[in-house]
Amino acid sequence: MTSTMAHPVATTDPSTLLDRETRNRLAHRITADHPDITPGMARRIVNQALAFVATSGRTPGQGMSPSRLVDIGWHTFILHTVDYARFCERVASRFVHHVPTESAEETPGEAAAVLTRTMSAIEDAGFTLDTELWLGAADCSQCHEGCTDSPNNPKK
Repeated sequence: MTSTMAHPVATTDPSTLLDRETRNRLAHRITADHPDITPGMARRIVNQALAFVATSGRTPGQGMSPSRLVDIGWHTFILHTVDYARFCERVASRFVHHVPTESAEETPGEAAAVLTRTMSAIEDAGFTLDTELWLGAADCSQCHEGCTDSPNNPKK
Protein backbone atom coordinates (compact mmCIF):
# COMPACT_ATOMS: atom_id res chain seq x y z
CA MET A 1 0.00 0.00 0.00
CA THR A 2 1.35 3.39 -0.97
CA SER A 3 0.38 6.66 0.56
CA THR A 4 1.26 10.13 -0.50
CA MET A 5 1.59 13.05 1.80
CA ALA A 6 1.27 16.61 0.70
CA HIS A 7 4.42 18.59 1.32
CA PRO A 8 3.79 21.61 3.51
CA VAL A 9 4.50 24.99 1.99
CA ALA A 10 7.67 26.47 3.42
CA THR A 11 6.82 29.50 5.50
CA THR A 12 8.75 32.72 5.65
CA ASP A 13 9.00 34.87 8.73
CA PRO A 14 7.64 38.27 7.64
CA SER A 15 10.33 40.02 9.70
CA THR A 16 12.82 39.06 6.98
CA LEU A 17 11.07 41.48 4.61
CA LEU A 18 12.34 44.65 6.29
CA ASP A 19 15.52 45.66 8.09
CA ARG A 20 15.57 45.49 11.88
CA GLU A 21 16.09 49.23 12.39
CA THR A 22 12.96 50.15 10.45
CA ARG A 23 10.91 47.38 12.10
CA ASN A 24 12.00 48.63 15.53
CA ARG A 25 11.15 52.23 14.61
CA LEU A 26 7.66 51.14 13.52
CA ALA A 27 7.12 49.05 16.66
CA HIS A 28 8.23 51.97 18.82
CA ARG A 29 5.76 54.26 17.06
CA ILE A 30 2.96 51.77 17.68
CA THR A 31 3.68 51.63 21.41
CA ALA A 32 3.93 55.43 21.57
CA ASP A 33 0.58 55.86 19.81
CA HIS A 34 -1.11 52.91 21.57
CA PRO A 35 0.14 52.67 25.18
CA ASP A 36 -1.96 49.54 25.74
CA ILE A 37 0.16 47.62 23.20
CA THR A 38 3.34 46.04 24.58
CA PRO A 39 6.64 46.24 22.67
CA GLY A 40 6.49 42.51 21.92
CA MET A 41 2.96 42.78 20.57
CA ALA A 42 3.96 45.82 18.51
CA ARG A 43 6.75 43.82 16.85
CA ARG A 44 4.27 41.05 16.01
CA ILE A 45 1.85 43.63 14.58
CA VAL A 46 4.60 45.08 12.37
CA ASN A 47 5.53 41.62 11.09
CA GLN A 48 1.94 40.79 10.17
CA ALA A 49 1.49 44.19 8.51
CA LEU A 50 4.57 43.41 6.38
CA ALA A 51 3.09 40.06 5.34
CA PHE A 52 -0.26 41.72 4.60
CA VAL A 53 1.22 44.48 2.43
CA ALA A 54 3.53 42.08 0.57
CA THR A 55 0.71 39.62 -0.10
CA SER A 56 -1.85 42.20 -1.15
CA GLY A 57 0.73 43.91 -3.34
CA ARG A 58 1.53 40.67 -5.14
CA THR A 59 -2.13 39.80 -5.70
CA PRO A 60 -3.83 42.99 -6.89
CA GLY A 61 -7.59 43.09 -7.19
CA GLN A 62 -8.21 40.58 -4.40
CA GLY A 63 -9.64 43.24 -2.06
CA MET A 64 -7.88 42.08 1.09
CA SER A 65 -8.33 43.71 4.50
CA PRO A 66 -6.27 43.53 7.67
CA SER A 67 -7.55 42.71 11.11
CA ARG A 68 -7.95 45.60 13.55
CA LEU A 69 -4.51 44.99 15.10
CA VAL A 70 -2.71 44.43 11.81
CA ASP A 71 -4.32 47.61 10.50
CA ILE A 72 -2.54 49.54 13.27
CA GLY A 73 0.73 48.29 11.82
CA TRP A 74 -0.30 49.18 8.26
CA HIS A 75 -1.30 52.71 9.27
CA THR A 76 1.95 53.17 11.16
CA PHE A 77 3.99 51.97 8.19
CA ILE A 78 2.14 54.25 5.77
CA LEU A 79 3.10 57.26 7.92
CA HIS A 80 6.73 56.47 7.13
CA THR A 81 6.10 57.24 3.46
CA VAL A 82 9.63 56.87 2.11
CA ASP A 83 10.18 53.50 3.81
CA TYR A 84 6.67 52.34 2.87
CA ALA A 85 7.00 53.32 -0.81
CA ARG A 86 10.41 51.62 -1.08
CA PHE A 87 9.07 48.50 0.61
CA CYS A 88 6.07 48.30 -1.72
CA GLU A 89 8.24 48.70 -4.79
CA ARG A 90 10.69 46.07 -3.58
CA VAL A 91 8.19 43.39 -2.53
CA ALA A 92 5.39 44.05 -5.03
CA SER A 93 6.85 46.21 -7.80
CA ARG A 94 4.05 48.69 -7.17
CA PHE A 95 2.64 50.97 -4.50
CA VAL A 96 0.02 49.24 -2.30
CA HIS A 97 -2.73 51.75 -1.70
CA HIS A 98 -4.84 52.06 1.42
CA VAL A 99 -8.47 52.59 0.49
CA PRO A 100 -11.02 53.28 3.25
CA THR A 101 -14.44 51.74 2.73
CA GLU A 102 -17.77 52.50 4.30
CA SER A 103 -19.03 49.77 6.63
CA ALA A 104 -22.58 50.66 5.56
CA GLU A 105 -21.71 49.29 2.10
CA GLU A 106 -20.90 45.83 3.46
CA THR A 107 -23.29 42.91 3.42
CA PRO A 108 -23.68 40.80 6.59
CA GLY A 109 -20.73 38.46 7.03
CA GLU A 110 -18.68 40.17 4.35
CA ALA A 111 -15.96 41.42 6.73
CA ALA A 112 -15.45 37.89 8.05
CA ALA A 113 -15.24 36.47 4.52
CA VAL A 114 -12.70 39.09 3.44
CA LEU A 115 -10.62 38.50 6.55
CA THR A 116 -10.66 34.73 5.99
CA ARG A 117 -9.65 35.23 2.34
CA THR A 118 -6.85 37.57 3.44
CA MET A 119 -5.49 35.11 6.00
CA SER A 120 -5.54 32.30 3.43
CA ALA A 121 -3.76 34.48 0.86
CA ILE A 122 -1.01 35.34 3.36
CA GLU A 123 -0.48 31.66 4.16
CA ASP A 124 -0.63 30.74 0.45
CA ALA A 125 2.05 33.36 -0.19
CA GLY A 126 4.26 31.42 2.23
CA PHE A 127 4.24 33.80 5.18
CA THR A 128 3.89 32.75 8.78
CA LEU A 129 0.45 33.83 10.02
CA ASP A 130 0.19 35.05 13.60
CA THR A 131 -3.40 33.85 14.06
CA GLU A 132 -3.85 35.58 17.42
CA LEU A 133 -3.61 38.93 15.63
CA TRP A 134 -6.17 37.88 13.01
CA LEU A 135 -8.78 35.70 14.70
CA GLY A 136 -11.68 37.31 16.49
CA ALA A 137 -11.25 40.48 14.47
CA ALA A 138 -13.84 39.77 11.79
CA ASP A 139 -16.70 41.29 13.75
CA CYS A 140 -15.01 44.64 14.29
CA SER A 141 -14.51 47.41 11.82
CA GLN A 142 -11.03 47.86 10.50
CA CYS A 143 -9.57 51.34 10.47
CA HIS A 144 -12.37 53.70 11.35
CA GLU A 145 -14.94 52.46 8.82
CA GLY A 146 -12.95 49.71 7.16
CA CYS A 147 -10.19 49.56 4.57
CA THR A 148 -8.90 47.51 1.71
CA ASP A 149 -5.82 47.35 -0.45
CA SER A 150 -7.61 47.67 -3.77
CA PRO A 151 -9.02 50.89 -5.18
CA ASN A 152 -10.46 49.07 -8.20
CA ASN A 153 -12.29 46.26 -6.48
CA PRO A 154 -12.63 47.04 -2.76
CA LYS A 155 -14.94 44.19 -1.85
CA LYS A 156 -14.11 41.17 -3.97
